[in-house]
Amino acid sequence: QVRLVESGGGLVQAGGSLRLSCAASGIIFSDNDMSWHRQAPGKQRELVAVTTSGGRTNYADSVKGRFTISRDNAKNTVYLQMNSLKPEDTGVYYCKAERRTILRTTAYWGQGTQVTVSS
Repeated sequence: QVRLVESGGGLVQAGGSLRLSCAASGIIFSDNDMSWHRQAPGKQRELVAVTTSGGRTNYADSVKGRFTISRDNAKNTVYLQMNSLKPEDTGVYYCKAERRTILRTTAYWGQGTQVTVSS
């Protein structure tokens, strides 16, 4: 059974920091691209950051220079360090694991963790 469990969300003032964690089980973690997505009320879910199985990272323009994604393959965990938080960063943050092969792509989502940034 695949499980992705996010933690670390909460309420923080603008300018503050949070560190999200996503612990994975039931997958070969190192074979998966791991990403963080967020969804604000009334808006579509959007990609925030991704770390590939090969170690590359990419970020949404809105978080570049403020957020850092990292992964620990030994712990099957991906992190999102969020600094200089803004009210517009508020939303539910979801972890996603995605593995692509020639035959198919398999993706799994976590249940989400709420991040609220007050002004």
